[in-house]
Amino acid sequence: MQSFTDPTGLTDPNSPSEPSIDECGDTGRRPPAGDSLPMAAGAAAAIAGTGAVLALADIGSPLRAPLTLFFLIVAPACAVGAALRGLDPLSRSVVAAGGAVAVDLLIAQTMLALHVWTVRGGVAAVAAVSLLLFLLAHARRHRGRTERSRTS
Repeated sequence: MQSFTDPTGLTDPNSPSEPSIDECGDTGRRPPAGDSLPMAAGAAAAIAGTGAVLALADIGSPLRAPLTLFFLIVAPACAVGAALRGLDPLSRSVVAAGGAVAVDLLIAQTMLALHVWTVRGGVAAVAAVSLLLFLLAHARRHRGRTERSRTS
């Protein structure tokens, strides 16, 4: 009979399972999925930052369009997600993605209506609005902490 821990079915289910230790001292277990989240967030930030730099510096590269598009979605999504700390993770990611598209569309529509649209200006405006949203969420969170500490 196969189990989830041993998909091959080669070990005896009645024997005590001891993780094997290799010569480096590792037990052979995979790290929990939560440990890779900061690594994925750092990689996403690096990719988004590269896209912003490629667009702002007007560097001709085949990666410019996809990385800039990644920045235009990720930067406002992270800013909106930072403001939505009370929601569960799935709801927060869905609302953040919708908010990112809304921020991008509002910036593009405003710049087109004012006849000031440029790619560099659009990327800079999205970066500025995302930074402002993130800082407002951060300030609101810290203001709530100081008010609670004063009352206790």
